[in-house]
Amino acid sequence: MHSNTNIPLLSSVIQLIKDMAMKLLLVALLALAFALAVLASDPSPLQDFCVADDSSKVFVNGAVCKNMNDVTADDFYTSGLDKPGNTVNNVRSNVTAVNLNKIPGLNTLGISLARIDFAPNGLNPPHTHPRATEILVVLEGELYVGFVTSNIGQTNRLFTKNLKKGDVFVFPQGLIHFQLNTGKYNAVALAGLSSQNPGVITIAKAVFGSTPPISDDVLAKAFQVDKRLVDRLQAQQWTDNNN
Repeated sequence: MHSNTNIPLLSSVIQLIKDMAMKLLLVALLALAFALAVLASDPSPLQDFCVADDSSKVFVNGAVCKNMNDVTADDFYTSGLDKPGNTVNNVRSNVTAVNLNKIPGLNTLGISLARIDFAPNGLNPPHTHPRATEILVVLEGELYVGFVTSNIGQTNRLFTKNLKKGDVFVFPQGLIHFQLNTGKYNAVALAGLSSQNPGVITIAKAVFGSTPPISDDVLAKAFQVDKRLVDRLQAQQWTDNNN
């Protein structure tokens, strides 16, 4: 006969195994959640392609798919990126976006493109892309580029680089970034973005040119400036938006 004194020991071992199994399950769930957060981006396609149907009145996250039988090669095509954008404006730059609105076939593919032209001293003002990381390559000229991190403690770190023809720089998703032509001649860059519709928030335009305008009490306190300066900036932005 076996002694019953082993029963408490066996129960302890079983409980230990259960505790370890529960901890492993929690670790696995946390790892899965982290992986999903890292991989989160535009919705993944469940078919070869889903060409956007511009005629549909249905509102979805992205665009409704056109009938496969109606799809043509032109749905995956656009032209004109060989032509410089018009830089006769206040910031002396121009962004030519190639996104879902230009190529319906980009729908669900999670990628888009932009050509950026700069006159001498031209600036692509501080802005963000809420839905995309950007990778930029300089095709012609020289650019001073940079981005600012989110609040890390009490610090927003600035990363900058002087780029020349053939140089590449990355702007992480959602962070404020900019490009400035520091050369004597026109500059051209090409940017790839990790969304079919990355969106853009130009900081000055959003803050001082919103409709209706943000209260000058709010902006004066936020920027620690006089309300009269805020009023002038809002008036200037309104003028720029309507020219």
